[in-house]
Amino acid sequence: MGRVKGRSCIVTGAAQGIGRAIGEALLDEGANVCFADINEAKVASVAAENNERAVINDARVIHAAVDVTKRGQVRDMISKTADTFGRVDVKFNNAGVNKPMNFLDVTEENWKFVMDINGLGCMIGMQEAARQMIAQGRDMDDMAGKIINTASVASRQGFNNVAPYCASKWAVVALTQSGARDLAKHGITVTGFAPGVVATEMWEQVDEDLMAIGAADRPGQAMEEFSADILKGRVATTKDVTGTTTFLASRASDYMTGQIVMIDGGMTLV
Repeated sequence: MGRVKGRSCIVTGAAQGIGRAIGEALLDEGANVCFADINEAKVASVAAENNERAVINDARVIHAAVDVTKRGQVRDMISKTADTFGRVDVKFNNAGVNKPMNFLDVTEENWKFVMDINGLGCMIGMQEAARQMIAQGRDMDDMAGKIINTASVASRQGFNNVAPYCASKWAVVALTQSGARDLAKHGITVTGFAPGVVATEMWEQVDEDLMAIGAADRPGQAMEEFSADILKGRVATTKDVTGTTTFLASRASDYMTGQIVMIDGGMTLV
């Protein structure tokens, strides 16, 4: 389809799950993609596995190791992408973590772990991407770039056992709106998307963690309970998410900014 043909994109948290799927969907439509993740060995393997996909679609693929809470590493990732592809058109701030704890048991360490990666990491990623986009200037369509943040259904209401995660994803919404207001004058749009229950490796870990703290009695129980009210009648796959993420990276969404698109199958209606 080629909606993002020739666009240069970065996706963090791209060694697995939604991040990997976002990058692969972009490659399928001709974008050049930097897969970035804190797990260097795993993200290097993912990039290598996508070499053929890139060739088939006349695209290019690279990888970068990055801790999104370290500004210097984020700058290096962005510089590598710009040096390789010529510019950075789209930055997905997708890296995120969750570590369930019962509300009364949440510790400062748990709060800081989740908030640093999901909140601070998003802000640093937005800032450094914007600096690169401002420096490279606007294109013929008067756009300097697009920043796209991963929120969550947990950014729309608080859930038991994951209070820091919910707070961090509400922070992502606030950062998206603040960034949109500040960066519009530079020709940069800032949007986000909010998945619901998605069958990924991250959810498998959350399922184990919820059993460990006594919030679930058996494997799969938490997903069943979280997804009971989904109007579509099932949990999402990563492919349910990537149609929207590619749209947000494409020219078709140029007039959107400051918005969070819900992709939760009707789990929440807001």
